[in-house]
Amino acid sequence: MNTYCFALDLNDDPQLIEEYKRWHQLENIWPEVLECIRAKGVLSQKIYLASNRLVLILETTDDFDLDAKAAADRASPQMRKWEELMWKFQKPLPHARPGEKWVRMEKIFEVT
Repeated sequence: MNTYCFALDLNDDPQLIEEYKRWHQLENIWPEVLECIRAKGVLSQKIYLASNRLVLILETTDDFDLDAKAAADRASPQMRKWEELMWKFQKPLPHARPGEKWVRMEKIFEVT
């Protein structure tokens, strides 16, 4: 199993943050989005929130291909609509590259 971690900020607006949280309640996420998340080797996906900072943890199979997953998401009309909707709430990290949304984090410590 592989674990990937990403960060992204939300617009610092309490009402928007609450709305974003509502969109991420399981019953509010579009079924097609859940299908895309579960496809291509994703075992679990979790999003944590601290103030307006989001951390996404992705656990995958050993043969998971992050680039192939990103390409499949871009090819899905529903995922594109979902991402467009979510962009209302999100903003890139200050050091993100142009067009980059979720920034992959570097693991610097682990205890097993």
